[in-house]
Amino acid sequence: MPLFSATSLTDSLYSADSVRAIDRYVIDKLGIPGFDLMQRAASAAFRQLVKRWPGHQRLLVLCGGGNNGGDGYLVAANAKRHGLDVACVALSSPDKLTGDAATAYRKALTDGVRVSEWISLPQDEQGALFENASLLVDAMLGTGVTGAPREPYATAISGCNHSGLPTIAIDVPSGLDATTGAAAGDVVRAALTVTFIARKAGLYTGQGPEFCGRIEFESLGVAAADTDRSGESPIAGKFDWQDLSAAVPRRPVTAHKGRFGKLLIVAGDRGFGGAGLLAAEAAARTGVGLVSLATRPEHVGPALARCPSVMVHGVTHSSELTPLIDAADTLVCGPGIGRGAWGQQMLQRVVTETKRLVLDADALNLMSLRVPVKSDNHILTPHPGEAARLLGVTVADIEADRMTSAQEVQRLFGGTVLLKGAGTVIAASGQRPMVLAGSNPGMATGGMGDVLSGMIGALLAQGMAPAMAASMAAALHLSAADRASLSKGFMGLLPTDVIDCVPAILGQAEGLVPGGAI
Repeated sequence: MPLFSATSLTDSLYSADSVRAIDRYVIDKLGIPGFDLMQRAASAAFRQLVKRWPGHQRLLVLCGGGNNGGDGYLVAANAKRHGLDVACVALSSPDKLTGDAATAYRKALTDGVRVSEWISLPQDEQGALFENASLLVDAMLGTGVTGAPREPYATAISGCNHSGLPTIAIDVPSGLDATTGAAAGDVVRAALTVTFIARKAGLYTGQGPEFCGRIEFESLGVAAADTDRSGESPIAGKFDWQDLSAAVPRRPVTAHKGRFGKLLIVAGDRGFGGAGLLAAEAAARTGVGLVSLATRPEHVGPALARCPSVMVHGVTHSSELTPLIDAADTLVCGPGIGRGAWGQQMLQRVVTETKRLVLDADALNLMSLRVPVKSDNHILTPHPGEAARLLGVTVADIEADRMTSAQEVQRLFGGTVLLKGAGTVIAASGQRPMVLAGSNPGMATGGMGDVLSGMIGALLAQGMAPAMAASMAAALHLSAADRASLSKGFMGLLPTDVIDCVPAILGQAEGLVPGGAI
């Protein structure tokens, strides 16, 4: 079941097991021979290779022992027929190949491809393979592999990554878990991954965005309806800002501030005053009608100087929150509240409400003590460390399967959960998770989460359902960061740079700002 109504614009993500079952359905039920599919995959990969790197003439194709290796042999055959200089290396003895992979190997030999066996090459000759190439083709380990790669694959993967050469991965970078995106050992760092039949979930979350590079999907002529008829259910959906931008609400000419929500942000203990201000300013830039900020009294002056449109209130005790909560319809709590007495009493007061609620940062750390939440419309926005504390596990456990982790947090704490990180995951009860495609390394700095919580609160206050508010805010947040990075770079990116880019992106979605890079 979808998290939001725009699922016709989103793509389904499948587990590795399901993709193999779909592949078998296409062969057995639709009558498309497996070798025909393999040829289509190789042709699609070679086409993408030439499109991306038209000037490269010296290919090193590394082939494994299964069907992924068969794809590689046919890529090598394609390259040879087109006059490229091809070195093809078998990581597993071709004598062990069976079925379509064996047929592909024989086809490559027929087309003039010379295949060397990795294990028979001296170490210096193995190194020379990379030195003599200008482009690498990774067809070593496919979707059926889990755990850390063993030899000789581990050495070959290391050779790829240390060569400095661009690499195209066939279906999935070798060493990456195609279901979870986990990396138990070395993984080929691809510049381009061409994936087939159905999209694999692990390419879009966990370590997937780190190792896949650009992802190109090739259906190989298998229609989405045929994928559905296979009986295999997706484990998640994929979306980005382009998918959701059409859902940005259009404002009538008679609009007034009372129609777009009243948001209260409870944030900013001593030493963390900026957290609340970032959340409040981001919320104001995301269209909420009225924004109030409850923070430590010493932060009132700086907050008003930075963002005078925000109504700032100094509070020292939770009892002072009551009139502010009564005046609001949506609450955000957590940015910079700390884990001391002030933050604890603020959280304890907020969670007694049934209003729409966003809980972030130290609110989540305090919730790891199992603070009950009364609202059914709450959104939790943990990063992996906070999710680990909520579940009583390690960060490595969270990252080993981000979709399952997000669902487990949701099961224990209710509401909607947004697990931050590359390939942000959004989970709600009884619904399949959604994965935000893309990542931006410039967002790895303090305050970015505060901006996101303010944006989520703003959309929630404007009447969006929790899952849609979380999804749209996350996509908008990433899109604004991508735009800001064009002028600020990654290392110099600040949360305020992201906030500054939000109005133009929203304006473009509203049809008011000319299109451009997002």
